Amino acid sequence: MDLAERRIYKMKILFICKHNRFRSRVATSFFNKINKNKKNKAKGAGIYSDYSYLDKDEVKISKELGIDIRGKPKKINSKLLKWQNRVIIVADNVKKSQIKDYNKHKITLWKIHDVDDAKDVKKAIKITIKKIMKKVERLVKELR
Repeated sequence: MDLAERRIYKMKILFICKHNRFRSRVATSFFNKINKNKKNKAKGAGIYSDYSYLDKDEVKISKELGIDIRGKPKKINSKLLKWQNRVIIVADNVKKSQIKDYNKHKITLWKIHDVDDAKDVKKAIKITIKKIMKKVERLVKELR
């Protein structure tokens, strides 16, 4: 975290993935669960809004690991982009250039793979959740 970020009174993080069905939802939910500084907030969104459902295995395995990802996927919009002061892309299949005015935003890339093409999807879901949890834990420690 650089000096400019430390001066920010509130950290408003926007986690983004492709559809806001899994990766950004895990990051958002886990951040808001473990973050003790209630001045820091997180929201999630997807680049695309062509999916309005959540995968039942992703929801179930997330719940088993203490993370609630239920709810309707949200698409990124100008209101969310104005709200945030840090964007974290939690996906390997989303580029900075897919975010409107991406050069105006502080963007961090977490290249987390999508689980859809995995041979053992349930195992991949669990591994992906744990990767995201570790990254979020590091982020929360940085923000203290």
